[in-house]
Amino acid sequence: MLYGIFFVIGGLALAALDQLLKICATTYLLPVGQAPLIPGLIELQYVLNDGMAFSMLSGRRWLLIGVTSLVLLAVIVVLIARPMPRLDRITWMLILGGGLGNLIDRVRTGVVVDYLNFQFMEFPVFNFADICVCTGVGLLILSLLLDMRREHRSGSATSVHENHTDADA
Repeated sequence: MLYGIFFVIGGLALAALDQLLKICATTYLLPVGQAPLIPGLIELQYVLNDGMAFSMLSGRRWLLIGVTSLVLLAVIVVLIARPMPRLDRITWMLILGGGLGNLIDRVRTGVVVDYLNFQFMEFPVFNFADICVCTGVGLLILSLLLDMRREHRSGSATSVHENHTDADA
C-alpha cells in the first residue's frame, strides 16, 4: 500500500509539472501565438481544446470531467490496493498524472491548454499531459501483450509436458 502511495504522489508530481508547463505556454505563447522550438520539426503553438484527444466530445465539459474523475479514482485505487510489477505502476502513474493535468484545466477553465505542434506531420497540437497518458496507455498495451505471450508460452510448455506424460503412460 505504501509503495502504491509513492506512485500516486508521482502522478501528482507529473500533473504539477504539466500545470507549470501550461502556465509557461500561456505566459509566453498567448501573446505571440506560436514560436519555433526545433525549426521545421516542432513548434510551440498556443491552442485551447474543449474536447479530448483529436477534439472528440468537444463542448461536453461536464461529461469529460465526470468520466475522467471516475477513471482517475479507479487508477488511484488500483495503484494503492493492487500488487503489481513496477512497470505496471509506472504505467498507471503516467495515466494518472496526465489525466489529472488535463482534468485540472477542464475544471478550472473549461478548456485544455495545448502547445506542442509537430510540423513534419499532420497531428493535433498536444501537451505534456497528453504525452503522459499516451505513453502510459502504450506501456499498458505492451504489458498486456507481454503477459499474453508469457501465458501462451507457459500454456504451450504445459501442453507439451502433458503430451509427453500421456505418451509415457
